[in-house]
Amino acid sequence: QVQLVESGGGLVQAGGSLRLSCAASGSIWSINAMGWYRQAPGKQRELVSTINSLGKPNYADSVKGRFTISRDNAKNTVVLQMNSLKPEDTAVYYCHGNMELFTRERRDYWGQGTQVTVSS
Repeated sequence: QVQLVESGGGLVQAGGSLRLSCAASGSIWSINAMGWYRQAPGKQRELVSTINSLGKPNYADSVKGRFTISRDNAKNTVVLQMNSLKPEDTAVYYCHGNMELFTRERRDYWGQGTQVTVSS
């Protein structure tokens, strides 16, 4: 089956940086959009950033100018570089990918999440 595995979360001081990565594996013909979502305690899961198959990024207003998303199509990976982190960024970050399988079927997949904690 298709899997998404995240890495790079951790604890950082406000103003610091972290880099999250996500690698997709399995029987995938191609990956359409990929992205990152986050969920803080007591809050709904929200979009952080997405990037389409051609590399066009999209960002939530709350992270514009601080986060950068990128992807490597050959390696089926997506990276989120997070700079100038704020305590409000503390959340579990989930990788998402919309995949086209060899049957031409399209499905959405999610990683298990990685914790990001920003201290003040």
